Amino acid sequence: MKKTLVVGASLNPLRYSYKAIHKLVAHEHPVVAIGLRIGEVAGVEIIKNNESFENINTVTLYLNPQRQVAFYNYIVSLKPKRVLFNPGTENSEFYNILIEHNIEYEEACTLVLLSTNQY
Repeated sequence: MKKTLVVGASLNPLRYSYKAIHKLVAHEHPVVAIGLRIGEVAGVEIIKNNESFENINTVTLYLNPQRQVAFYNYIVSLKPKRVLFNPGTENSEFYNILIEHNIEYEEACTLVLLSTNQY
């Protein structure tokens, strides 16, 4: 199972990050989440601060490129195996930073990857 950090997690059931947390949990992936508001989704606590999580395999982004800037150093410091850029989060500036740190990235929808057993 791939421990996943959801960045841009939402308590709103209509948001894709909310749906992704549910689907990750259903597929038995360990999940941690950062969002604007603290709360809980599918038993996963959403925190507001950049906690130093360990053993993160995948970071899945639900933030537009402008909001990602504040997370560049934080995400790199976690040393994930890969970062997923969900639709609308594509960011060539961040891709270059990830390449410099030997972190894989992928433009892909977390929900589709999980649904097609490609996660």
